Amino acid sequence: MKTPQLLNYERDSWVAGDNAVEIPSAIDGTPVASTGSGGLDFGGMLRHAREVGGPALRKLTFHERARMIKALGLAILARKEELYELNYQTGATRKDGWIDIEGGAGTLLSFSSKGRRELPDAHVLLDGQLEGLSKQGTFVGQHIYTSLQGAAVHINAFNFPVWGMLEKLAPTLLAGVPAIVKPASATSYLTEAAFKIMIDAGVLPPGAVQLIVGGVGDLFDHLTGQDVVSFTGSASTALKLRTHPVVMRESVRFVAEQDSLNASLLGPDAAPGTPEFDLFIREVATEMTVKAGQKCTAIRRAMAPAQYLDAVEQALGERLAKTKVGDPRAHDTRMGALVSLSQRDDVRQKIAELEAAGARVVAGDPNAEPPIPGGAFLSPVLLRTDDPWATDAVHDCEPFGPVSTIMPYRDIADAIALANRGKGSLALSLFTHSTEAAREFIQGAAAYHGRMLVIDRTNAAESTGHGSPLPVLVHGGPGRAGGSEEMGGIRGVKHYMQRTAIQSSPAMIAAITEQYIPGGPKHFVDGHPFRRRMSELNVGDTLKTAGRTVSIEDIEHFAEFTGDNFYAHMDEEAAKASPIFEGRVAHGYLILSFAAGLFVDPDPGPVLANTGLENLRFLTPLYPGDTMRVELTVRSKSLKSEDTGVVRWAVEIFNQKDELVATYDLLTENLP
Repeated sequence: MKTPQLLNYERDSWVAGDNAVEIPSAIDGTPVASTGSGGLDFGGMLRHAREVGGPALRKLTFHERARMIKALGLAILARKEELYELNYQTGATRKDGWIDIEGGAGTLLSFSSKGRRELPDAHVLLDGQLEGLSKQGTFVGQHIYTSLQGAAVHINAFNFPVWGMLEKLAPTLLAGVPAIVKPASATSYLTEAAFKIMIDAGVLPPGAVQLIVGGVGDLFDHLTGQDVVSFTGSASTALKLRTHPVVMRESVRFVAEQDSLNASLLGPDAAPGTPEFDLFIREVATEMTVKAGQKCTAIRRAMAPAQYLDAVEQALGERLAKTKVGDPRAHDTRMGALVSLSQRDDVRQKIAELEAAGARVVAGDPNAEPPIPGGAFLSPVLLRTDDPWATDAVHDCEPFGPVSTIMPYRDIADAIALANRGKGSLALSLFTHSTEAAREFIQGAAAYHGRMLVIDRTNAAESTGHGSPLPVLVHGGPGRAGGSEEMGGIRGVKHYMQRTAIQSSPAMIAAITEQYIPGGPKHFVDGHPFRRRMSELNVGDTLKTAGRTVSIEDIEHFAEFTGDNFYAHMDEEAAKASPIFEGRVAHGYLILSFAAGLFVDPDPGPVLANTGLENLRFLTPLYPGDTMRVELTVRSKSLKSEDTGVVRWAVEIFNQKDELVATYDLLTENLP
C-alpha cells in the first residue's frame, strides 16, 4: 500500500511538495505518510497572505472574526474522531489526544467568547482612557490597536500538532491577521487533517490561512516589519531564526516559546501524610507520563525539603511503577510512545548526561526493551541528586520525555534560588497550605517564571494542574523559556496588532475608532433607547433626560434609609471646614440612584438587566438645591451570545451649570 503524501495549502489550493520524505509511526516505525514542501513559492505565499487574506480579515469586525473562529472550533469537535485515529500514530493515548484535539478546539471557542465579550463590534481596539491635551478639550489623545498588515508565520512543535496550531491561530485571526502554519514534520499528518477540517468548514476568507508541510525554504527572506514569527521549539532553533538577517533588519516581531526546565516545589509544611504531599507526588508522576513527558510545561525538577526527599523518592517510585507503557490504542495503557526513535534516543542521551554530572537513576530503566518492536517507547525515569548546586546539568539539560529529577532544598531562600537557577521557565507549581511560605516563595521567584500555581487541599479538586496552559492565561516565560507570551485572552490578540497614539479632536477620534468617547458627537434620539434592540442602536445615540433638583430632605432621607451619615452629608459646619466642600453635599450613591431614576425605562423590553458599572468618577460636588440631569450615550456594543448582547453606555451627569458631576460606564444585557 502506497504511503499517502501530505499536501501543502498554498494560495488557497492543495499542492503536493517535491522531495517528500516518509514519517514513521511512533508505535512500530511503519510509514504513516510522506511530507515535503519542495517547489512552493514561499514569497508568493506571503504576498497572498498580505494582499488577499489580510484585507479580507480586516474588513470583518472583531465580533465577525470571533464568530468565524467559533465555527472553526465547532468543526474540529464535529470531526474529532477522525483526528483521534491519527493521534495514536504519534504515540499518544486518547487522553493525551483529548488535551491536543479537544483542548485545541476549546481554545478557539474561548477566544471567540472573549472576543465577543471584551472587544467592540468594531475594527479598532481602544487602549486605556482618553488623555486630555488641552484646556478646552478640543485636542485629546487616545491609544488604539489596529491589525498588523502583514502575515503571521507559525512554526509549531511536534508534541501538540492540533492545539499548537490552534492556540496560535485563535488570537491571530481574531486580530485580523492571516497566518502561514508550519507544523513539525514528525506529526504533520495530524496537523494537516485538522487544517483540512477548518478549510472544509467554509468560513475562512481567501488567503486567511496557508499550510507548509515541510521545510520553509526561503520564506524568511521575504519577511517585513509588518509580519510576525511565532515559534515553538528548541532554544537553538529559536536563536537561529531570531537572528536571521531579515528578521533583524526588518525588526520582525518574534514570539518564542522554547526550552524550559520547569520546577515543582513541595512546601516546607507539606510533610508525608499531608494532603499536599500526596498531591505533589500525583502531579509530578502525571507530568512525567502525560504525552510521554513531551510537554514544554512538564516538571523536569522536583524539589522537596531535604528531610522529606527519601519519602518523595519512595512514593514517586511506587507510583511510576504502576504506569503501564504500551500501545496507546489499548484501554489499559497509561503512557504511549515518544514521537520517534530519534526523540527516544535523544532523551536517553540526556539521561546519560545527567548521570555523568552526578545524578543517579532511582526509578525506571532507560534501556528497557520496547513493548512493541520498532516502537519509540521509554519507561518513566526518575533521577535524584542530593547536591543540586553541584549538579549543574539538572538545571541546564532537558530530557524532553518521561524524565524528572528530584532534589533537596534547605529553606525557602534556597528553594527560590534553585527554582530561579533554571534561568526562566514556562510553569512552576508550589504545593503548600502555608500562606506565609507561598507569599515568600512567589515574591522571590515570580520574575523567573511565566505561570505559577499554588496548590493545596482547598483548590486541588478544581485545579487544572501544573502542565495545562489555559487560553485566558499567558503562556510563555522569561529567559531560557524564550522571553515571550502567547494566549492570555485579549493580551494574546494584541501581539498581532500595532499600538498607536492618536492625537486629534474627540469627534475625529470617535469617527476613527467607531466608538463614542467623551466629548465626541452625540445623536440625541426621540423615544427611549431602552425600547430598541441592540442591532437598532447606533454608537453615539443619546438620551437627554429632564432635570431633578436635589433637596436637603433628599440627602437626610437617604442618610437615614441607608445608614450613611458621613460628615460631608450631615454636618454643615464640618463640611464647610473641609478643603473640598462649600457645605453639605449629596451622597455619591444618591446621585447614582437619582440618575437611574431619570434614565431608566421601567417596562419590560430589549434591555434585560443592568450587569455592571465601571470607571465611576465623581468630579463636582452636588449641593442641596442643585439640579442634576443625565446624558446616556451608546459607547459600544458587544454580542455576548446568539441570544443576548452587551451595550456599554456612557453615563454623564451634569448640574444646572452644565458642569460634569459624575461619569461612569453602564453595562446592560440586551436582546441582539
